[in-house]
Amino acid sequence: MANLKRGEIEADLGGTTRRLVLTLGALAELEAVFEAGSLIELAERFETGRLSAGDLIAVIAAGLRGAGDNLSDREVAALTVDGGAATYVRIVTDLLTATFGGGAGSEKGTASTPFPPAPAIAGGPPNPSPGTM
Repeated sequence: MANLKRGEIEADLGGTTRRLVLTLGALAELEAVFEAGSLIELAERFETGRLSAGDLIAVIAAGLRGAGDNLSDREVAALTVDGGAATYVRIVTDLLTATFGGGAGSEKGTASTPFPPAPAIAGGPPNPSPGTM
């Protein structure tokens, strides 16, 4: 079982429940991928809520590798999920929230987060207004 206090989440990817965690090494990997000079810059990039499919692959792959699963980005890109693109976005949002936004309320599933609840995929339709879903 994933330990939210350690920033871990679980997600069904490719028909298997997998653990994801953004360790310090995984965060350094993402800093390099996104050319961020610091964790603050990396977090600010994610706060925009606009993620491309490539961004989703990079974050999911780093999270899987952080948890010890040595899948390549190409292998991660081929993993399927129930629910399509919205599920990939939810996985990334949950992982980023567990990593950057795990405040005092995280034990009860009410973690405060600097991230929007469902980031838009770049080029996709805008998110509905908060509270309309």
